[in-house]
Amino acid sequence: HVQLVESGGGSVQAGGSLTLSCAVAGLSSSYNCMAWFRQVPGKEREGVATIDNNGGGIYYADYVKDRFTISQDLVNHVLYLQMDSLKPEDTAVYYCASRGGICSTSDVSGGVPSFAYWGQGTQVTVS
Repeated sequence: HVQLVESGGGSVQAGGSLTLSCAVAGLSSSYNCMAWFRQVPGKEREGVATIDNNGGGIYYADYVKDRFTISQDLVNHVLYLQMDSLKPEDTAVYYCASRGGICSTSDVSGGVPSFAYWGQGTQVTVS
């Protein structure tokens, strides 16, 4: 039974920082692509960043590149998203997700249907 549980969302002023966490349990595949997505009400869910469970496959969407950093703690099975220089347009519900296999650039640009497992989301509000 796969479980992804996000935490760390909240409200922050523009220019501030937040770190999201995603506790991961139950993944059995040797190769997993882990990712962060986000969604604003009324808009499609969009990719943010990806990372393979072997540490490779790090890709960022252009709108977060150089501001966000994806990382993971493989011992404790936690996925992170460090978000710096936050902008009001970063306001969204952020989801972590997983699928089998290795990450590719297409996961960030349009990979939502490929991901089998999703967390419940955590709200990030930037004002």
